[in-house]
Amino acid sequence: MSKPVTPVKAAVLSAGSWGTAFAMVLADAGCEVVLWARRPEVAEAINSTRTNPDYLPGVELPENVRATTDPAEAAAGADFTVLSVPSQTLRANLAEWTPLLAPRTVLVSLMKGVELGTTMRMSEVIEDVAKVGPERVAVVTGPNLAREIAARMPAAAVVACTDEAVAQRLQAVCHTPYFRPYTNTDVVGCELGGAVKNVIGLGVGIADGMGLGDNAKGSLITRGLAETTRLGLAMGADPMTFSGLAGLGDLVATCSSPLSRNHTFGTNLGKGMTLQETIAVTKQTAEGVKSCESVLDLARRHGVDMPITETVVSIVHEGKSPVVALKELMSRSAKPERR
Repeated sequence: MSKPVTPVKAAVLSAGSWGTAFAMVLADAGCEVVLWARRPEVAEAINSTRTNPDYLPGVELPENVRATTDPAEAAAGADFTVLSVPSQTLRANLAEWTPLLAPRTVLVSLMKGVELGTTMRMSEVIEDVAKVGPERVAVVTGPNLAREIAARMPAAAVVACTDEAVAQRLQAVCHTPYFRPYTNTDVVGCELGGAVKNVIGLGVGIADGMGLGDNAKGSLITRGLAETTRLGLAMGADPMTFSGLAGLGDLVATCSSPLSRNHTFGTNLGKGMTLQETIAVTKQTAEGVKSCESVLDLARRHGVDMPITETVVSIVHEGKSPVVALKELMSRSAKPERR
């Protein structure tokens, strides 16, 4: 794949684990990267030690990654502006940043969630707040655990945009020997795969915390994928997307890795910790905790049955015992598999 002749400038807003790891990917691919950090001590550490000790300790960042606490400085002249904040804070943050954005910058979402209240996907929130068309918004998704990518372990991803040429541009500027991006124009399917897998990851984590075994895990992953596909079809997504990296690939990684925040959060709940106790020991955002409610709301708006999602919501937000919730899930009436 050909690389850009002149260095591409990328802004990455913010300096959490995935934002920092993706900044490294862009830099390794030859981009000049400015990474926005909310806290001055994080920006100072990145610039002085080439590390982000709060989020990716021990990982040395390339010289062409520079940090700042000024979002205007980060966004100035950026060909690509990468957004990597918690999904439920995107609207407020982007409202502040929109006046600072370069005129033709492509806005890239690393976020995997559905907005509470509006049930908007992240690309829809970006279009709504920044007042840009879908051809200016791209999504990066797939089985992308930040710690592994920061260690430059092999990974593949999907870069999705309704404009295939824009997806190809983004593909070119984040393709490295260890990070292999594929393009897709099915933004709806790619975003739903990323959002719903967090919910299923919580469910699988709960089952693991309860010690229910690998048969239960395999069943939850498979039926969770079925739920995701049903919702995607109702919303006009390509069903093939869910058998790819943005669907099955991301789901398997999230449901099987101890590096997954959502799986770990669910495991603690399954072991008997309360929601507040689990939140207290979780250092970073587990997107599925809030998005499970908005995903269920989205499913109900489209008339789609999502029993695993309903079960996760009942445990996480309604205080139902995992044992009781499991019994109710398993006692549902039998039906054909492909329904």
